[in-house]
Amino acid sequence: MQGNHQGIKQGSIGYYVGVFGVALLLLWLGVYKFTPTEAGLIQPLVENHFAMGWLYDVMSVQAVSNLVGLSEILVAIGILLGLKYRKVAFYSGLAASAIFLTTLSFLVTTPDVWKVTDGVLIANFFLVKDVLFLAISISMIERNAPSKR
Repeated sequence: MQGNHQGIKQGSIGYYVGVFGVALLLLWLGVYKFTPTEAGLIQPLVENHFAMGWLYDVMSVQAVSNLVGLSEILVAIGILLGLKYRKVAFYSGLAASAIFLTTLSFLVTTPDVWKVTDGVLIANFFLVKDVLFLAISISMIERNAPSKR
């Protein structure tokens, strides 16, 4: 028997799992950015980035990390609110896409991210995973885009 069930549309379970996963990741990592450990870990990424390196000229290492963390937390909250409000989901998808595109750009702006191990070129995998999170963010944009009338 085919058809839609009450509540979640058929074919939407994967979408909602992905959306919750992106929100959880952003919330969790956003909170972690407020620690000195994470502030130090992201410093080489941020300071070598063409669009972000200047932040350390005007803020401390911890303040920059806090700013990044706050933006991740706000986007996570927006993603969760977007489950009820399409417009919020659309803009949160745009913001999440910007976050993940920036993270992925660290693959080309940060020295020593790429290495050859046992003859295989590998990158820092914590950055590469963001391809999947970017795909979910794009799905949020597509699914919640304002209709053209």
